[in-house]
Amino acid sequence: MEWIDEGIILSARPHGENAAVVTLMTASHGRHAGLLPGGQGRTARPILQAGNRVQAKWRARLVDQLGTYTFDLSSAQSALWLDHPEIIAIISSVCAVTEASLPERQPLPGVYAGLATLLALQDPDLWAPIYIKYEMNLLQALGYGLDLSQCAVGGGVDNLAYISPRTGRAVSREAGTPYHDKLFPLPGFLLGLGEWGPKDILQGLELTGHFLSRHIFANPHSRQLIPRDGDLPQARQRLLDFFKNASEQDQSAVA
Repeated sequence: MEWIDEGIILSARPHGENAAVVTLMTASHGRHAGLLPGGQGRTARPILQAGNRVQAKWRARLVDQLGTYTFDLSSAQSALWLDHPEIIAIISSVCAVTEASLPERQPLPGVYAGLATLLALQDPDLWAPIYIKYEMNLLQALGYGLDLSQCAVGGGVDNLAYISPRTGRAVSREAGTPYHDKLFPLPGFLLGLGEWGPKDILQGLELTGHFLSRHIFANPHSRQLIPRDGDLPQARQRLLDFFKNASEQDQSAVA
């Protein structure tokens, strides 16, 4: 068995003395792991950074075997953003969330395209909101999409301001104000409205994190990334903490 595909490095874990088990998100073969001989060596290490884009060849004698990889590096995304800690945190988070969310070897070209689009962004200000939209699209692809089309209570499309933590449906400000402490705020950028700051990004991360934890990570595919049901990957939690700190600093500066 053999295939050639483009892929994005999600993780590389040591195996034995010199090899690494590498997990990719591929364009046509979904989340797919394989063994890279020499994967712990100095030559391979820069290639195997999370978020890097590669041309991969996978080979195995039988289709259900782990198989082996060979790679050609197409682009080194992490190296481009070493001066932007928030983007490095987003890259780490998106790779961990993707790996922990997806069943192995199930083609999901829309998810791959969304991941590739995020990692190819040139404007650093767009990374955080596009990342949150990626998580929303991931939930949608796995059957747990949020409904921002109209108010769950009255059916109107104006002044949407909240999301129900139970149903994932939008609620208008008028209908939701009496219950605002039980609902998630709906950041305006998810509706294509206005600008955003650290508080808006934090609200978006808390929103998608709730539904990831409730639906996707309640029965995770990876116990390495999610040891307990309902947890978020550590890289995702670090990203949340980053924007909590940024939001607190932003509010202190305003005050």
